[in-house]
Amino acid sequence: MDERMNIQWYPGHMTKTRRNMEADLKLVDAVCEIVDARIPFSSRNPDIDAICGQKPRMMILNRIDLADPAATDVWQNYWQAQGMTVVRTDCKSRRGIDRFVPAVRSMLAEKLQRYADKGQTGRALKLMIVGIPNVGKSTFINQIAGRKGAKAENRPGVTRGKQWVTVDSGLLLLDTPGILWPKFDDEEVGRRLAYTGAVKDDVLDVETLACHLAAMLWARYPEAMRARYKLDPPEDASGYDLLTEAGRRRGFLLARGEIDTERMARVLLEEYRSCKIGRFTLEDPPERTEACATN
Repeated sequence: MDERMNIQWYPGHMTKTRRNMEADLKLVDAVCEIVDARIPFSSRNPDIDAICGQKPRMMILNRIDLADPAATDVWQNYWQAQGMTVVRTDCKSRRGIDRFVPAVRSMLAEKLQRYADKGQTGRALKLMIVGIPNVGKSTFINQIAGRKGAKAENRPGVTRGKQWVTVDSGLLLLDTPGILWPKFDDEEVGRRLAYTGAVKDDVLDVETLACHLAAMLWARYPEAMRARYKLDPPEDASGYDLLTEAGRRRGFLLARGEIDTERMARVLLEEYRSCKIGRFTLEDPPERTEACATN
């Protein structure tokens, strides 16, 4: 099975996107970044910190309903230790959405006070909303604004042009145009995005992807994997061994008794994404990565 990642990085496009964002930063009071709570590190563009400079920052940990709650606590502490305001959301169920506006006003309390001191009590706060494709940015904006104005489609590049979204009389959101992909220099970043469905399955070999996912889930959440697939592998079992055993337990057989590992691969990916195995987070904050031998 080919281990190579067939995902392209477009530096020319990203240069334009970055230039536009840097220009738009002058228009806003703070930046709100949305990430997938299952893969908070892999689901962001690493250039964001440099682009945003000293602007106040908010981190939205989205899809918390799919992530490990204990791991989400760790990530929240990590971002807060860096001086960021953190809000945890599940945009589909609107969980956490009501905390956004109060969190913005708390984060920018000093600016609001300066406005009040100048007699500008009604002056609106302006936030730039950023995030890579398929982390739920458009859905988040729609939920916050209580409308269906921004297109929320499961494909990159739908949001086009500069859009100011009115939340209320005191808050405006700038939806950033352009496709802000993460960098795929690290193959593991690309795989984690593929696990969650942020990049299409046909970009990578499905069996190879599922083997890596099986190994990761077994290392991080062995009891959940054992319960779901009745696994009892040897200590040195590979991801392919795990996939094969799971396929055997499910009765996914081909001619001559061979295991249909491709079918099992697709089942594993679907059951991971739909939380049928459990609520899992696939990475730890950077300072904990070396200590986590299973990562």
